[in-house]
Amino acid sequence: MDIIQSVILGIVQGVGEFLPISSSAHLIAVPWLLGWQAHSLAFDVALHAGTLVAVLAYFWKDWLGIIKGRLLWYIIVASVPGAVIGKLLEEKAETVFRSPLLIACAMSAFAVVFYFIDMSSRKTRTLKSLNFLDSVLIGISQALAIIPGVSRSGVTMATGIGLKFDREAAARFSFLLSAPIILGATVLKFKDIGTLASGQNGLSLFIGFIVSAVTGFISIGFLLRYLRKHSFTAFVVYRIIFSMVIFLVLFLRK
Repeated sequence: MDIIQSVILGIVQGVGEFLPISSSAHLIAVPWLLGWQAHSLAFDVALHAGTLVAVLAYFWKDWLGIIKGRLLWYIIVASVPGAVIGKLLEEKAETVFRSPLLIACAMSAFAVVFYFIDMSSRKTRTLKSLNFLDSVLIGISQALAIIPGVSRSGVTMATGIGLKFDREAAARFSFLLSAPIILGATVLKFKDIGTLASGQNGLSLFIGFIVSAVTGFISIGFLLRYLRKHSFTAFVVYRIIFSMVIFLVLFLRK
């Protein structure tokens, strides 16, 4: 993989991890659309590690309070379903789930789900009202993100909004929740990432990691500000358009 490709994929991960558009889907679909050689899941996880740095850095003050409070336990509880499902379906995540057709279907289907949940919920709760059951339900929804195109941030935010949290509160918890799940994936793939880093793709991996961290930091701030005044409609439209592009390319390449 050359430097330009790693920069582009770093941007894709940094933006896609926190916006409800599915970074994993884009990390698979963008190289496929551009005719690049497929990269490994370990490279994807390394880019995700960049966004882990972003969420730790952006919320560093929050983490100091979280460590001492009950929100830490809710984050841990919500992380369990995703971690278990991710481990059980690890092999499928590297093979079957990397299908452009599956990505297009998931992108469009969950766009509709996100839209109706966002439009129908009251959105009156704040994170101060978060409880154990909320954490369990959001955690179960996060497990669906093993399918590229669902979007980890999208499905957890949508679940939070469905539980009547306001958009910013749902997004904040979603972002905080990304830390343990990304950390766990990084630990599981640490050996493979180390092998990549020590090989000829080491520089590309490092650059992609840095770009992912920087763009992820910017994306967090952008979305939190955006959701104070706007709905998810723009992201719903984008998901539909992106899925239509994939369907069209699949048709033309037959």
